[in-house]
Amino acid sequence: MFNSLKGLVVTFMSTVNGLRAPVTRQYPDSGDFLMRKTAEPTPVKDRFMGFPALTWDDEVVEPFCTSCMVCIRQCPTQCMTSTMKDNPLHEEGKSSRRKIVDSFEINLNRCILCGICVEVCNFDAIVMTHEHEMSTSSRNGDRVDLPKLLEIGYKFQKETDWIPPTKRVKAGKDEEPEAAKAEAE
Repeated sequence: MFNSLKGLVVTFMSTVNGLRAPVTRQYPDSGDFLMRKTAEPTPVKDRFMGFPALTWDDEVVEPFCTSCMVCIRQCPTQCMTSTMKDNPLHEEGKSSRRKIVDSFEINLNRCILCGICVEVCNFDAIVMTHEHEMSTSSRNGDRVDLPKLLEIGYKFQKETDWIPPTKRVKAGKDEEPEAAKAEAE
């Protein structure tokens, strides 16, 4: 008898809790007419790390990536592959990069978003973007190739006004403002 009453109380409490506003965001669409107001993506914070992508050098009109394989060797999940080729712009004297990326692929199903590839890259060629909604229904659909990686990276560069760290150092933008230095002392 006591257990039956206890079960009824649990059922009643779960029913009452079901009448409260939902905690989970329904996105892209819940199918429920009451929830359609919240069917929008959750805003992403500036320091959010989404999937990796390759960056584009607008000055030379080529990717920053030289396919040196450092990121691939350091990746704990080995989710990247790459090949390089001779840079035709270097032969013309338009670029300082002798080699350039020919193909690059990342398996996003294996990527753990650790950011090691970004840290070890000597050419500022790879960034952790804000892209996080790239699911597919096919088994190998999350393999992203060079054109798509450059597209995602270029979009990230435009949205965030990204400047390569090596160019920031040359321009003196990494230095602390004088007011911050004074407060620290």
